[in-house]
Amino acid sequence: MTPRSITRPALARLRALPGPPTPRALLARALPGPWTRRLLVREGVAAAALALLAGGLENLDGTRPLHMAAVGLGTAVLYLLRRGLPGTVLVLASAAVTGPAGFVPALVFAGWSAGRRILRPAPLTAFFTAALLILGGLSYRLDPAGLPVLAELALVVVSFMMLAVLPAVISRYLAQRRTLLGALQERNQQLLRERHMVAHQARLRERHRIAQDMHDSLGHQLALIAVHTGALEVDRTLTGGQREAVGVLRQAATGAMRELREVVGLLRDDSLPEAGGIDTVERLTDASRAAGATVTLRRDGEPRPLAAATGHGAYRIVQEGLTNAHKHAPGAPITVTLRYEPDTLVVEVANGPAAAPSGAVSGGQGLTGLRERARLLGGIVHAGAAPDGGYRLAGLLPYDSGGRAPADQGDPWLPPAEPLPSTGRGPVVGCAVTAAVVLLVSVAVVGWAGVKFADSVQDSTVPVALYDSIQPQTPEDEVLGMLPPGAEWLTNGYRDSGPPVPPDADCRWFGTDDGNTDLDTQDVVRFCFRDGLLIDKQHYRAKV
Repeated sequence: MTPRSITRPALARLRALPGPPTPRALLARALPGPWTRRLLVREGVAAAALALLAGGLENLDGTRPLHMAAVGLGTAVLYLLRRGLPGTVLVLASAAVTGPAGFVPALVFAGWSAGRRILRPAPLTAFFTAALLILGGLSYRLDPAGLPVLAELALVVVSFMMLAVLPAVISRYLAQRRTLLGALQERNQQLLRERHMVAHQARLRERHRIAQDMHDSLGHQLALIAVHTGALEVDRTLTGGQREAVGVLRQAATGAMRELREVVGLLRDDSLPEAGGIDTVERLTDASRAAGATVTLRRDGEPRPLAAATGHGAYRIVQEGLTNAHKHAPGAPITVTLRYEPDTLVVEVANGPAAAPSGAVSGGQGLTGLRERARLLGGIVHAGAAPDGGYRLAGLLPYDSGGRAPADQGDPWLPPAEPLPSTGRGPVVGCAVTAAVVLLVSVAVVGWAGVKFADSVQDSTVPVALYDSIQPQTPEDEVLGMLPPGAEWLTNGYRDSGPPVPPDADCRWFGTDDGNTDLDTQDVVRFCFRDGLLIDKQHYRAKV
């Protein structure tokens, strides 16, 4: 293709192709940040400790400072790279562990990191499969003991499962559990927010309905009362006392209409300040005096600003106390006290004994509403007979009350919480099944290897009595018929020990059952054949 034949779209695509990564990009990929001071200290201390452990494991059989330092440094490098390159580090650690034994901790941490950071199943399976194949291939090629293929495969599988797969399963379970808990907490918070919104909307709808009913019914009746009392007040046939009483009724009706408008406005818009407050208590006492009652208002302590809800609660306590005094003890003196304590506002309404029994009927709803209002404010209300035969209503309201009941504690408007959907399966089940399979396979392979090892030991052991019964110059076929089949992977280490092998002889080595208790040596018997005859047999002790 000539330069002229390259179209502009093709040229744009060529320019859009990513170029070779820069060293800085490679470093950022291998060591992802951000590297905070805490992370630097943690990773540095962990890498140093792991390097010392790896060097110590490698130096168990002698003093090799340079070799120990190289293994420790390699382990530290693999540990630091595990966050950015988990799959690559797993493969490198699997290859390294076939040589120096000090790289075993690196393989454990590589499996842990890969299980946590490689999220997609396909790459995770590919990296672990590649690591297992590399570990098995290098172990078989570099194993000096000459183990059988099946024994070598069993050892590699068990080692890899215990050192890499099991840490990966545990790490993946912990990571998925942390993610699941975070998602559940976030969903729970979202559900709570939605429930509060639903409850708030339900409150608003109910408040609007109540406000409309109050405006349509009570507003109409109070307006009629105010109109009729206003007409009576100017009636020339009434005496002065009657006209004054009618005026009090008209003022009461007008005040009731004003409070009704405030309450209706509050119900329709809960952001408005609540009707009535501590500053309007004097208006209540003035209205009671105008109705002919003897009312005394006392204020004790240093006045302080109050929350709107606290002031409104004090107003309602005084209002209820005055109403009860007018109903049940007409003509009795009334004392209203506002006392500012260090941490509580005390509101008290006390009246003397009634001059005559009152026929008024009490429904008890007023005190019940006051107690509920005080409870929501964090205070209490007490009502009962006074020592002088009168009646006393008192409320204790804290200054620091927010004035609102928490929406999520016993709120009747809140809908029931929705149950979390069940998926039937979760990371816990999957990880538990995987861990159980790993353990079962490992136990099965170890059991099979133990059985095979016991069979190999039996096949490579010649009783002393049998050794003594075999004489030189016995035909080779006859001798081999009496001997066990042997296990060369167990006896190959004896070839370089003992007396010299006769020239041109084909020899077989076996262990014996003579009961040697020395762990550093092994009793060995050797049979050498030439020209179809047993020409030499030896019984000696070799170092293990």
